[in-house]
Amino acid sequence: MSEQMGAVARVALLRGVNVGGRRKVPMAALREALAARGFGAVRTHLHSGNVVFTAPPGEAEGLAGEISAVIEERFGFPVDCLVLTAEELRGAARRCPFPADDLDASKLLVLFLGAPAAGLPVAGLDPAEFAPEELRLGEREVFAYFPGGMGRSRLGARLVGRVVGERATGRNWRTVAALLALLDEVERAGA
Repeated sequence: MSEQMGAVARVALLRGVNVGGRRKVPMAALREALAARGFGAVRTHLHSGNVVFTAPPGEAEGLAGEISAVIEERFGFPVDCLVLTAEELRGAARRCPFPADDLDASKLLVLFLGAPAAGLPVAGLDPAEFAPEELRLGEREVFAYFPGGMGRSRLGARLVGRVVGERATGRNWRTVAALLALLDEVERAGA
């Protein structure tokens, strides 16, 4: 990919990197590798695989595959990746059915999916079974609130079990907000 006119901001969400000391992907090295491949304005947030970048308009699947290939070439292991347009991330934030500003952002999770939520087994979960934890479906995301935290949550364990085999990765609301801010920064810089 070469630097091009009309590039648009995107977000890549990498699944399962830098967790428990395994599948290490240093963010500085990732930024360097993606920039060398022609991705523009590459920024990362935290060490858990959140990347904001610019690329030509096009299919997210192709970009996700290219990012996965860069990671496998550079770091030696495959990584699942979801790529969202700026509008897709902003749309997910707008669809959040919880009063995000009034909740602990670390306990509000957005599980981003590679397919519509209504078509996945997660849609069959009964939210009442997990009270006081809450679950709500979005379009291509699942929103969950864990008032006691996700660490020992029955709902969290069931969510993971219901999306096995699907492309999915979760981010807490604090991270979603930070990615939205990075998108704004990248888009302002490109204007």
